[in-house]
Amino acid sequence: MEIEVWMWVAFGAFVVAMLVVDFVAFGTDSGQIPFRRAVVWSIGWTVLGVAFAPFILWWEGETLAVEFLTGFVIEKSLSVDNLFVFALILGYFAVPPAMHRRAIFWGIVGAVILRGIFIAAGATLLDAFQYTVYAFGAFLIITGIRMARTPEVEIHPERNPVLRLLQRFLPVTTRFYGDRLIVTENGRRHATPILAALGLIAAFDLVFAVDSIPAIFAVTDETFIVYAANAFSLLGLGALYFMLVGLLGRFHYLTYGLAAILIFVGLKMVLEDVVHVSSVVSLAIVIGLLGLAIIASILVPPKKDERPVATAESS
Repeated sequence: MEIEVWMWVAFGAFVVAMLVVDFVAFGTDSGQIPFRRAVVWSIGWTVLGVAFAPFILWWEGETLAVEFLTGFVIEKSLSVDNLFVFALILGYFAVPPAMHRRAIFWGIVGAVILRGIFIAAGATLLDAFQYTVYAFGAFLIITGIRMARTPEVEIHPERNPVLRLLQRFLPVTTRFYGDRLIVTENGRRHATPILAALGLIAAFDLVFAVDSIPAIFAVTDETFIVYAANAFSLLGLGALYFMLVGLLGRFHYLTYGLAAILIFVGLKMVLEDVVHVSSVVSLAIVIGLLGLAIIASILVPPKKDERPVATAESS
């Protein structure tokens, strides 16, 4: 699949335009997003992503269309884990709910850029070193096993090197000044808690990209398909965040489903030369694992509060 430069530019312009639409039209005057509005927008973004598959089908054929759909489902499902951590970070810095939308939006913008860099690097690495695919696959399997063994997410923001680096150059104030990122206090420039939260969101998304980018490369080695699936999954992340905030405690087995998906795609990578799994079968397995986790969360009540909990232990 050969993509000309103008097509990359056109798709990039489309993504930017959709981000602008999301920023302008999704918000409300109060800054807080009602649950029903978040559900409608989340469904809309999902439909938009799925609707790109017929275009791929017309353009390049069934195989790449199915690969795109599989990658889109994987990235969409793994992004749920990102949202849990985003919620923890915003809660740790006591960011008012009215400011969550702006923080999440800029986190998405950073994610789109970082994923593009990671995808370009991953494609180059896979082209240069064929056996890298086995390293990626093993990494995904190990990550999935760790996620299954320790489903509760703990983060220690005060230990994060990004926050420490920020505090070295800009002390973080405890006060909010509207939605400003940098302010002057006592003649010295300070970062607001919103900027600190954005820095950590970007840092953690970089960590999550290490999981998700190899996962989709297990499905397809077409760089454009990889980036398109990532971009469409990220476009609806803001709406999905506000939808999941209202349902955070219901899907307590979702982490196990995500772990199973990572293990599956890791095994698919490692065993590709021995057992070939078609794109259609991969899509069915990914949707099935995700569906089982959601159904189990609905049918089986949690024994305790299994939502991720942020800790603020001192280093």
